[in-house]
This record gives sequence, C-alpha cells and structure tokens, in this order.
Amino acid sequence: MSNGWSPESWRSKPIVQVPDYPDAAALKEVEATLNGFPPLVFAGEARKLKAMLANVSRGEGFLLQGGDCAESFAEHQADNIRDFFRVFLQMAVVLTYAAAMPVVKVGRIAGQFAKPRSAPTEKLGEIELPSYRGDIINGPDFTEAARQPDPHRMIKVYRQSAATLNLLRAFATGGYATLEHVHRWTLGFVTDSPQGHRYREIADRISETLDFMRACGIDAESTAQLRTTDFYTSHEALLLGFEEALTRVDSTSGEWYDTSGHMLWIGDRTRQPDHAHVEFCRGVRNPIGVKCGPTLDPDELIRLIDTLDPTNEPGRLTLICRFGADKVEDHLPALIRAVEREGRSVVWSCDPMHGNTIKAGTGYKTRPFDRILQEVERFFAVHRAEGTHAGGIHIEMTGQNVTECTGGARAISETDLSDRYHTHCDPRLNADQALELAFLVAEGLKKERADRARPAEGSPPAVAVGL
Repeated sequence: MSNGWSPESWRSKPIVQVPDYPDAAALKEVEATLNGFPPLVFAGEARKLKAMLANVSRGEGFLLQGGDCAESFAEHQADNIRDFFRVFLQMAVVLTYAAAMPVVKVGRIAGQFAKPRSAPTEKLGEIELPSYRGDIINGPDFTEAARQPDPHRMIKVYRQSAATLNLLRAFATGGYATLEHVHRWTLGFVTDSPQGHRYREIADRISETLDFMRACGIDAESTAQLRTTDFYTSHEALLLGFEEALTRVDSTSGEWYDTSGHMLWIGDRTRQPDHAHVEFCRGVRNPIGVKCGPTLDPDELIRLIDTLDPTNEPGRLTLICRFGADKVEDHLPALIRAVEREGRSVVWSCDPMHGNTIKAGTGYKTRPFDRILQEVERFFAVHRAEGTHAGGIHIEMTGQNVTECTGGARAISETDLSDRYHTHCDPRLNADQALELAFLVAEGLKKERADRARPAEGSPPAVAVGL
C-alpha cells in the first residue's frame, strides 16, 4: 500500500493498552495459526455496511450499535445470544417507526473480548495483580494464574466468535427476524413493564400495516425485507496481534480488510494519531469508529480524520462521542463545527455509557440511567442547534434481566445492584432500560424530522395536495 502501510506496520509505532505476554514464542505461534484460519466476516459485507453508514452520514439513516461491555467465555450460551438479538430487534423497530428511515444494526458482539483499563494492575488487600483485560487476554478471577496473559485465549475467541456469528446469521436470515414476529420478540420480564406496553402499541400498528399489505399481495414470503434483516458485528480493535492475523487482501478489490468483524473502533485511550492503533486502522478498509472523549480537541480530531479517511469517503468514519452528561455542551459543538468547516463526511454517534460511570455507595460500579438519558437528550439538542444529524447511539446492553445500572422505569436502586450484577467489566443496560432508551431516542428523531419538514424562514408556504 501507499504511505508505507502494511498489516504489521503498527509494530514500529508506540503502543498502549497491550498485555505483556511472558512467552513470546507461544504468542508468535498462535498468531501464525490464526493467520491460517478462515475469515470471520467478508469484505463484501463490510462494504455493504459502509454504504449503509454513508446514508447515515447524509441524514438518511440511523446507527444502532450496542451489545456487551466485554463478551466472556462463561456466558457464551445460545439463549443469551437470542435474548440480546431480540431486544436489539425491538429497539430497531421502535427507532425505525419513529424516524421513518432505515436503522443500521451493528452489534458489539462476536469479537468484543478485549478491554482497555485505567491502570495496568489492581490491588486487593496486600495482593497486587495485573488488571483483567478481557477474556481474550486473561481471566477475571483474582488469582495469579488467571491474570497471566495467555495467547491461546485468542484461539478460543476466534472459535466462539465464529459460533456466535453462525447463530446471528441464522436469526437474521432464517425467519426469526421477520416483522410478522414483532409481537414475539418481547422478553418475559419486559412484558409487564411500561416499556413493554409502549412496545406492544407499536407492534399492534405494525401488525395492522402488515395485514393491509398482505391484502394487497405483499407478504414476508414475497418480500425479503419483511422476513430478513441485515445485522453486522463490531468490536474495539485493541489486541492488534489478533487483528493483524485476521487481516486479508480482498480478492475482488485488492484492498486489505480486517475480517475479525465488519466494523472496528479505536478507543478513547488509544486514539493517539502517531500510535499503533491509528496506524493499523488507517490501512484496513472496514468502517472505522473513533471514540471522542472530553480530552479530544478539534484540531486533533481533524488530524485523526485526515489520517484515517484522507479521501473523505462517506461511511468510512463514525465519531462516537462519550463525554458525560454534564460535558456534552462544553465539547460537542466545537467538534461539530470543526468537522463542518473542513467539509468532512462522518456519522455522529452518542455513547452515553462511558462518561457516566460512578461507584455506588455499596461498592459496585454503576451508571445512573437518568445521566444516560441526559447525555442522549443533550447530544440530540446540540445537533439540532448546529443543524447536523444526530446519527446514532452506541450502548452497552444485554438481553438478560441484570441489575447493573441504577434507575429506569423499574427504579433499580444502589441496594438492588447486588441482586443480579453479572458483568465481568462495566455495567450494562438490561432489556427494559435499553427499550426505554430507544423510546427516548425515538423522540429525538421525531423532533429532528419535524425540524427538517418545517419550511425555512422566508420560504413560500407549502401547498397541500390531496386526492
């Protein structure tokens, strides 16, 4: 490639947030083994996702991206994958109905196994051990053996990701995702919640519409869009040895794609323009996300955009903003204005999770749901004020009935956290909270749609035309 890029050129750059493997020979052997494995996803799929994200960047779609904080070996069960998928479908239905535009569905799944940490070690009493960095690197148990980085975990991640992808593809194309099942997607514990009731109202309207279409000769058997859906995978490109091993030349285009997932993102801790993670991602042709935190200034953002997307390709870059509810107005407007000034095509997405993490009085790490809602509301408000498209949300969620984030319609309290606190890493929204968030986002999309439909000041009045 031009500009001196190759799949291994990142190795000559400074790097952070990587483990120190004690056995270099074993690491090299595992990476060589992975390099011979089949791709997990295909270049054509990544190109299709990029085209859909290009529509989002033009204000003609919305990105729903979400899933586990960090996937684990212990929770790899078909029921968990199914429950996540159907909550995701419910959210997508709510958003599609409100926005009257396509919703691009991208899961944090089938590859989200590595996590950056704020410190390389953690201490429990007098014992200090390496931090847990995700199941692809080490184990969550606080023992010396579990916390030792083990390269062979990458093989297990590959196999689990392949199995997860196989099931997701079956769900997306095998009939489970048909709109005729819109009433069947509700989880048991959501059924009697306020969000469950709101969802059923939308499902009833969709069912009535489907009945009308069926009477006109249009049904799921004859129309693929009613019985299947496009679903894509994504993860943070953190463990670059794993990513390099799965990077291949596409035979149809001659370009490099990372076949570990359809979309990759660079974290807020690894987005240094001259470091290894940016170097790796600039050369692969997948859609790329960049986490934008409060320390990112407009000039650095433009430098990152110039490096990762020098040709200004629509759909290539998604800017995932994670400021904290009280910092959105302080940071987002300047970033938007810099991007607009430079004429860059990007998708703006809101991550309302990572800037709103606190430690509860009971000792659990949590995220207050009201702060999550506030960040989303302020993200939409800033975009309305700037005249730009609030193009997506990026959340950590699960289909399980966990108690990890406080608040929501069921008013989970700090004392409730211990009931079902299952996460290995960061707190996730449960299905009820995720659906409640979808309804809030739907309101933001309705307001944006209304603003676009409103005639500009000084324009002639619209003329109503009827049959």
